[in-house]
Amino acid sequence: MMEQVPGALGTSASLALRLGQTIFCSASLLFMCLDVEFYSYTSFSYLVTVMGLVTPWSMSLALIDAYSVFINCLPRQPRVLLIVVVGDWTLSFLSLAAACSSASVASLLVNAGNSYCPTKLCSRYQLSAAMAFLSWFLSFASTLFNLWLLPSL
Repeated sequence: MMEQVPGALGTSASLALRLGQTIFCSASLLFMCLDVEFYSYTSFSYLVTVMGLVTPWSMSLALIDAYSVFINCLPRQPRVLLIVVVGDWTLSFLSLAAACSSASVASLLVNAGNSYCPTKLCSRYQLSAAMAFLSWFLSFASTLFNLWLLPSL
């Protein structure tokens, strides 16, 4: 009998992680893109680009998880799981870098005063960075669960 790791691909916990990633990525994109002034700062553009990559990745894996949960068919091929682990690992570190850079620039703009960034706009940038951090946390947790399962296949 194969080991059942909670949070690994094809489980209901993985579906919850993927849905959370999708929600937080979409929220990060929404808060960042409510105003088009984010193009003035490279780190904000980088966050939008990375969240634009993470959102379809998480949505497609959420669909795979939903199919696996409702059909009771676990996808346990080593190559498929390896692709998921590498994709999650890569996008996890990209989203961490984007969240950190956006949070630091938003903090710098808040400390610089209203001349560079109005309070309402800066608070949206900070909220977008916070959503990106939450998305990164769920993505990294999913990576670790799948990495834990990979040697047992």
